[in-house]
Amino acid sequence: MIGVKPDGASVLGDWGSPRRGRAGEGDRVMSATDGSRVFRSDRRLFMNSVLAAGTALFSGTAATVAAEENSAEHPLQAALREAREAHRLVRKMSSYECTFTKKEVVDDDLISQKMKLKIRHEPFSVYMLFQEPREGREVIFVTGQNDNKLLVHETGLAALIGTLSLSPEDSRVKAENRYPITKAGMANMVQGVIEQWEAETKYGECDVKYFSDAKVEDYTCRVIESSHPQPRKQFPFQMTRLWIDEKTQLAVRVQQFGFPKKKDAKPPVIEDYLFTDVQPDLRFTDRDFDTDNPAYNF
Repeated sequence: MIGVKPDGASVLGDWGSPRRGRAGEGDRVMSATDGSRVFRSDRRLFMNSVLAAGTALFSGTAATVAAEENSAEHPLQAALREAREAHRLVRKMSSYECTFTKKEVVDDDLISQKMKLKIRHEPFSVYMLFQEPREGREVIFVTGQNDNKLLVHETGLAALIGTLSLSPEDSRVKAENRYPITKAGMANMVQGVIEQWEAETKYGECDVKYFSDAKVEDYTCRVIESSHPQPRKQFPFQMTRLWIDEKTQLAVRVQQFGFPKKKDAKPPVIEDYLFTDVQPDLRFTDRDFDTDNPAYNF
């Protein structure tokens, strides 16, 4: 379902209604101002609901609670605690299989892909089976093997070439990807957000909002949204959204929006990464990341 986000940006997802309560008992939105360096936050960690002085307008604007005006904590610190916990949980899994859907801007083009994905954390190993586009394409990467190159099997006439061995930095690979395959998977996705937010804690002009009951696919998520009022060299994105599944506490989606080029325009989607149907700890073996696997078509 296409949902309208609180800021009006249209993206995949459905935004539910927040739970209500008194300000300071649960969710909060925090802001920082660059000139005064005033950081606002409440004293309790966000857990399950969005609270806004008894009233919350989830489909219009985020519920906000301005509290602890004299607090020295940057508003991103609470968001970082949640992101680090989500990262810990995914790293706790030795491996997993899932469906990975991505939309990202590469050289001014919006690339959309969907694939089955197998990830093993140690040694870092990746198997991809594309669903759309290029249905049937297979990719294998294992750190420390195959000269640290991708092994790629195409379909159709391109399959006649056989298995391709490509560097993660090969121009043909980079033409379809913002990041190398060494950055694949949920752990790397969340780590990227953590590193971004850690860098942004050095600055003001940061607003952090929390949403509950956000729907995407079969997930009910809480969403942490950080944003900046105007472009600065230290801010790679205008807005970042981290989606955390309420059931598993795993970070299943990250969205990154750029700064609009025109006043009052919607922020453009730069990155949108979604992991669904996650099956944890499947005890993969080396065979799962081997071109000689009879289940594969290399």
